[in-house]
Amino acid sequence: MKDSGGAEAEASPPDTADPRRSYRRLQDARTLRALAHPLRIALLEALAVDGPLTATEVSELVGESPTTCSFHLRQLARYGFIEEGERGPGRRRPWRMVARANTVPREGEDAAATVEAEVLGSIFRRRLIEHLELWETTRSTYPPEWQAAAETNQFLLWVTREELEGIQLRLHTLLGQFMPRLDPAKRPQGTVPVELITFMFPVRLPEGSEGPIRRRK
Repeated sequence: MKDSGGAEAEASPPDTADPRRSYRRLQDARTLRALAHPLRIALLEALAVDGPLTATEVSELVGESPTTCSFHLRQLARYGFIEEGERGPGRRRPWRMVARANTVPREGEDAAATVEAEVLGSIFRRRLIEHLELWETTRSTYPPEWQAAAETNQFLLWVTREELEGIQLRLHTLLGQFMPRLDPAKRPQGTVPVELITFMFPVRLPEGSEGPIRRRK
């Protein structure tokens, strides 16, 4: 990795170029609580990959009744995560994602929002691990070229806080160009949904800092 403390840092885009500034910040306790439900997260995932879908169609993907899915879809719409798409033939009423990214900031929240953010984070982490395990158990069913293109990596980097923030900014800037493809009409031929999971966190506190020590098991 190149040193980001010299000329490269001076050439880095300013804060105003950070694509995360356009993300919807979920910091209201009621909104966080509305999303912190395993079925609602599963519904959002199904709509992101296969939407627009009706309550009946999405129920077949998540294994719940259309009535149950309809209730939770309406709640997701109430809090701005999804919306009704164009009505189809007959009484078909599909739902679609609101094509924008969400972020859950942990700083400056009130106590209620902090609790809800922790619950939501726990649900998301469990689902992400489930997704990764599903990929590992089914990867042999994918064409060889897709197996070769996919990777599972783990890196240990010695970086400053500023460099870590720079890595995140570069990653969000790179991936931001693909966000418009949440809209099915903007997906080039040959694209498939690919999930990228990143965790970036310090393994220990900086020297001289006071706080809890996270020991490796």
